Amino acid sequence: MATRHHRAREQSLSNQAEILDAGRAAILQEAQGLAALATALDHCFVQAVDAILNVERRVIVTGIGKSGHIGRKIAATFAATGTASFFLHASEAAHGDLGMVTTGDLLLVLSNSGFSPELRPLLAYARRNGVPVIGIVSKPHSPLGRASDIMLQLPDAPEACPVRIAPTTSTTMMLGLGDALALAVMQRRGLTRTDIAQWHPGGEIGSRIAPIDEIVACGEPLPLVRWDAPMRDIVFEMTSGGKGVAGVIGEDGRLIGVITDGDLRRAFDQVLTARAVDIMTPDPITVPSGTPVEEVLTLMNNAKITVLFVTEVDDPARPIAIAHIHDLVP
Repeated sequence: MATRHHRAREQSLSNQAEILDAGRAAILQEAQGLAALATALDHCFVQAVDAILNVERRVIVTGIGKSGHIGRKIAATFAATGTASFFLHASEAAHGDLGMVTTGDLLLVLSNSGFSPELRPLLAYARRNGVPVIGIVSKPHSPLGRASDIMLQLPDAPEACPVRIAPTTSTTMMLGLGDALALAVMQRRGLTRTDIAQWHPGGEIGSRIAPIDEIVACGEPLPLVRWDAPMRDIVFEMTSGGKGVAGVIGEDGRLIGVITDGDLRRAFDQVLTARAVDIMTPDPITVPSGTPVEEVLTLMNNAKITVLFVTEVDDPARPIAIAHIHDLVP
């Protein structure tokens, strides 16, 4: 019985090893394809970037099959990085959707072999209407290769599929090349994080790069006490604010310190005599209005604090809101 269990365990471990080997082999094969692609980039890539930068209207990405799936992602990446773009299904193009393509557009066509018959009506239409074509293809003498004004040739890299058929390495290289084009164009445009933020208002990316003012409640009463406030008033403000902190202001209403739960505990023996100024932490860490949320989070983590005041842009001692780390993490 023990021997049978031992053999079963060995077989299980052997199966696990084979599975891991297969997964690693696929990733390494695709990585080799990407490395070959990076090495193969030449003046045609530069021409493609310049053509995209100078397009009057939109970059229209198209393909069929797995290349089409990759094309959808490439179009989305262009749109997200400042280049007007959308995906056109190659089959639908021949059934009326060619009307989406007009003079001033640019076609980015993906096909590993370049022989997909669904591309032919689209390529013919582009030629008749003077729409330039950038082709991403592995075979330069294919119909797509010959029809391309600028051809970006994929290296001759074997598919990671065990039988070398299913598109794997080729589609990974297409995706990498599409990202490379989009990001090179973005860099040439000189786009900043602020520019990118306007196209990503939602989700985790949107919340991370949004200005702090859009996340915290500005204009609501803040937990503030005067410098000479007694302990009772401090506790009341901290409790009512719900953030575990109270800001200390001077006679002129400017922020001069903060008091946390820890400060209260350390001053417990002064509960009957202490004033706010006696137990506060002076010169508190603040951020000006408009600071991106991710910068606020970085500041909090580096300073090992969980709450801080948001101040007016031109006056770091004038609090307008309060931010807790729980408010900033999705």
